[in-house]
Parts: sequence; structure tokens; C-alpha cells
Amino acid sequence: MGLSLDVSRFVTIRRDLHRIPELGFQEFKTQAYLLRYLDELPRERLEIRTWHTGILVKVKGLSPQRRLGYRCDMDGLPIEEDTGLPFRSEHPGQMHACGHDLHMAIGLGVLTHFVQEPMEDDLIVFFQPAEEGPGGAKPMLEDPDLKEWMPDEIVALHVAPEYEAGVIATRPGILFANTSELFIDLYGKGGHAARPHQACDMVVAAAQFVGQLQTIVARNIDPIDSAVITVGKIEGGTKQNIIADHARLEGTIRTLSAESMARIKARIEAMLAGLEKAFECRAEWNYGSTYMQVKNEAALTREFMDWAASQPDVKLIECREAMTGEDFGFFLEAIPGFMFWLGVETPYGLHHAKLRPDERAIETAIRTVTGYFSWKSSNRAAKTNS
Repeated sequence: MGLSLDVSRFVTIRRDLHRIPELGFQEFKTQAYLLRYLDELPRERLEIRTWHTGILVKVKGLSPQRRLGYRCDMDGLPIEEDTGLPFRSEHPGQMHACGHDLHMAIGLGVLTHFVQEPMEDDLIVFFQPAEEGPGGAKPMLEDPDLKEWMPDEIVALHVAPEYEAGVIATRPGILFANTSELFIDLYGKGGHAARPHQACDMVVAAAQFVGQLQTIVARNIDPIDSAVITVGKIEGGTKQNIIADHARLEGTIRTLSAESMARIKARIEAMLAGLEKAFECRAEWNYGSTYMQVKNEAALTREFMDWAASQPDVKLIECREAMTGEDFGFFLEAIPGFMFWLGVETPYGLHHAKLRPDERAIETAIRTVTGYFSWKSSNRAAKTNS
């Protein structure tokens, strides 16, 4: 698979984007940067639409009979960067710690290739905001103005620190889990630490409830299935000698089946009802952003894997499913397609303040996606003409 592009340009773009991470639906500088780049491209084959802080781009094919879609996400995370890179984040407390800067640079590389070397079919590229939250995929897909460009098939990738640079890893069926945020507020009665009998201590209630939560996976979920409940943050109290009248738990739920997600939520709510009685308190809860599983369409994924295995410069791995979450699952509910992992070998994992992806993977990704789409489109054209 040859590339006529100067890939170093997209490494520079990745570094520029890395400097300006922005949280979900706040990607104003990011959107402006992408639009400036798109404005420099020849416009004969390009149509561009904006959606909130996102962008939708159509690259017109030579004789289109279908639309092939590619999606890349745009937002950063609320993390203080600790990489020491010369192009580190210029926004305090915000960082591209999940690789979305690479995702966007790769997306620009893919569409630039097809502007310069059009395939038979149309290409639709989604620059999607708010993947990390509150979730941009579902509302983007529901926008009536965007439905006119709905692809017939769609592909996306996600960087993977655990694989060596350039490795492509995927599988048919479930790739990423169903995920849901979890927010619980407990309200009791405050008081003096010397008179606990006159208060309803929400720190104690919260501590007990964290332990109870862990029994759900152990005792209410089929052990052949997979599920995780994690409480990542607890807040409660104001001073060491004051009994807390409020505590807040924040966490995440992840399952490999929709049925297990529903079962876990039902058990959480039943346990909270019991906690209210046991601690004479009031509980409020909500599930924040809930993402569907990323379920790769089997036939298309196998087709891609067979094609990738035939390429001498692609290292393909059939991987296991992961408990990570991704709102690309909403795209796959509406459009046949698949996602794959892109190896970026680094000792620090996703969402880590020291994440430093290997930029050599950018060329591999652009070459793989453009090669696969060109092959699909030329095969379709050959079959139509035969």
C-alpha cells in the first residue's frame, strides 16, 4: 500500500492538536483548527458541514454508488499533563490522554488522500465531539441535517498503548463493553463526632455501600459473563470532628452484555432502597452518560481482517474483547461497521497523565484505512462493470 502524502505533516498536526485539548462540546479551538486545514484543500470534491463543535466532511467519489464512513473523536480529558513533551498541553488541567489528537490527525490524512486520489465511492468523515462525555455520537446521528450523508458502512480506530506501534488488532462481535457512569448522593443528618447517636453518618453509609456494590458482580452476574463496578471517587464531610450529613460516590459500570447492565442497575437501586432504611437517610442516583457496546459487524470485520492479513506491511492480531467504553457503539447500532485498535506502544495506559503514543503509528493508520477503502471501492466498481 503506497502513500503519496507527506506523513510528517500529520505528525505536526497531531502535535498542534495536542497543545489545545478541550473537553466535550467545548472543542472550539479544535474545530477552528480543523476547519482552517480543510479550507486549504481543493474544494472541487469537498463538502463541509459543522455540527455544534463537530465537523462532517464529504469527499466526493468518481462514480459513487455508496458512502464509506470514517469517524474520529475530538475531545480531551480533565487531566493535568505530565509528559514533559515540548508540545505539551497549553490548557491547564486538560490533556489529550486518550489519543484523540492522533485520531483527528489520521482522519485528516485519510480525507486528504482521497481528495488527491479519489476512489469510486463517497467518503464521509465524522469529526465527533464529546466522546469522553457527555457523549456526542448519539445526538450527532440523530440530527436530521446529517442523516442525508449517512454512510452505508463505517470504520473507526482507537489507539492502544499495549500493542507495538502500527499493530492492528480487532475481532468480530463485541470489542468494547457497555458502559455507564454512576453518581450516588446520600443525605443523612450531621452532628458532633462525640454524639454519633444523634446523627445519621453518611461517611459510614457510603463506606458500607461501596462494599455492598462489589457483591453484585460476585453474586448476581453470571460468572461466564463479564462485569465491573468501580467507585473512583468519594466525597463526604467537612471536618474531622463533624459527622457528615452528605456523601457522594462517583463510579462506572461496565458489562459485556446489555442484560447484565440492566441487572446491575436494578440491584444498585434495590440496595439503595435498603440503605435508606438501614441508615435512615435519603439516596439519589443517576447514570450520567451511558454508552452502548461496540459490536463489530462480523462479516465486514472478517473481510477487513482477511484483507489486512494479505498486506505485507500490516501486522494483524485478533484480540480479545475489552471492558473499555466508546460511544462509537451508537454508530455501529445505526450503521454496519467495525472498530480496531491501533498499537502506539507506550508504558503508560489510556487516560494517564504521562501517555506518550508512538507517532509512527499515524502513517500505519492512514495507509491501512486508505488502502482498505480503496480496495473496497475498486472491488465494487469492478463487480458493477463486469
